Amino acid sequence: MSYSFKNMITKALFISSQFILITLIAFGQTDAKATEIWEPVPNKISPVIENKAPSDAVILFYGKDQSQWQSAKTDSNKTSSWVLEKKGIMTIKVGAGDIRTKKQFGSCQLHIEWRIPANIKGDGQNRGNSGILFMGLYELQILDSYDNKTYSNGQAGSIYKQYIPLVNACLRPGKWQTFDVIFTAPQFRSDSSLISPAKFTVLQNGVLIQNNVELKGPSTYRGQPSYKIHPAKLPLVLQDHENPVSFRNIWIREL
Repeated sequence: MSYSFKNMITKALFISSQFILITLIAFGQTDAKATEIWEPVPNKISPVIENKAPSDAVILFYGKDQSQWQSAKTDSNKTSSWVLEKKGIMTIKVGAGDIRTKKQFGSCQLHIEWRIPANIKGDGQNRGNSGILFMGLYELQILDSYDNKTYSNGQAGSIYKQYIPLVNACLRPGKWQTFDVIFTAPQFRSDSSLISPAKFTVLQNGVLIQNNVELKGPSTYRGQPSYKIHPAKLPLVLQDHENPVSFRNIWIREL
């Protein structure tokens, strides 16, 4: 084979390889662009900074008043009569009853801070008992579980009588504690049958304690829970369980 012929073949192979490379690059770019989604663009909000709520959150309590709350008693429009203390604190007035939000919510993200009294007495379920009832039905338990024995699916951070928390992340009485909750409301068909159950993901004091658990129905004290169709949105309820538990910095985002 002559040198010139060899040279021609080498050049042809080089040109072919470059063409294949360019084609592959172009194809790759086209393939990458095919998977790019530009719309919709997420809304820009201010995130949680220095304990301030996100800009798209509904402020339920930041210490100034209880205007977002009312008595949870049936057909009552009475404003909450819980104790409004200094430094932006709302404390259960024992015997006043549960309170509920004036606004109704379904699926949501909730941030709430709570404190068991430092001088709390009693034991078991009689030690700092309260609860957060999403839609007034699905209870996330509040209790002093720092050094207090009770049934595990009734301790702080439990989905009451249904799910035990993954760990006990409680602080001692007198310390402020946080719950950050993602709640997914149940969905029903028009014939009242269940499409999807209520779900909870919960962080207590920054620690995951409930990981997308699926509820069997609304919280019950006796018997097995079961679903009955209810509205897509209902008030959030804070429970008066005859213990002076305190709350602050409560905000919620609808999902």
